[in-house]
Amino acid sequence: MIDGISPREFEDAVGGDGWRVVGDGMCAFYRTGSLADAARFVQAIAALPGVEDHRPDIDVRPDGVTVRLITAADDWYGPTKRDVEIARGISAAAGELGLAPDPASIQSFLVIPGAPDTAAVMPFWEAVLGYERRADNPDEDLVDPHQRNPSFWFEPMKEPRGDGGGAIHVAVWVPYEQAEARVAAAVAAGGRIVRDDFAPSWWTLADAAGNEADVATIRGRDD
Repeated sequence: MIDGISPREFEDAVGGDGWRVVGDGMCAFYRTGSLADAARFVQAIAALPGVEDHRPDIDVRPDGVTVRLITAADDWYGPTKRDVEIARGISAAAGELGLAPDPASIQSFLVIPGAPDTAAVMPFWEAVLGYERRADNPDEDLVDPHQRNPSFWFEPMKEPRGDGGGAIHVAVWVPYEQAEARVAAAVAAGGRIVRDDFAPSWWTLADAAGNEADVATIRGRDD
């Protein structure tokens, strides 16, 4: 049985330890001074009780380590009480190694193709990307089976844009406290706000050519 909880409940439990919920899961980022430091952290995570039964995604980069948790099932895609316990273990392991979390460095990326008939275009993207349908929402979401690349969510449109072609825009998920600054920076860089009536869940912005991007957060989605 899935012991699912809301994104807000997850952040209430471990947000003080630097964990944030974004579009593709619950993440924490820790800066490391060397590859050896990162390796020791990964080794400490691997030694946590029960972690083999629910392995996190671990991304090692030159400036630090991102750890991502998600529970995916046929009827659930999101945080659980088990994720909270593993997050606490990871935070404790980081603390023992002197690693501090940096929530401001967390974000995730979503690609959003639009079409009047999304069922007609999903098979193309599934094939060309080598992706698979997300178990809990197979009619709308495609995910990388290796959990490396951005997910695709297919948005129904009343009619195609422009000369009859489709439309793709992107969503950048950030921690809630970073969102307004990200929107302001995009506007200062020549963008414009297309809509903000769903803020703080998301703001839709466009560049000078009309290409769109959402700045998205979990706030307001489970209230």
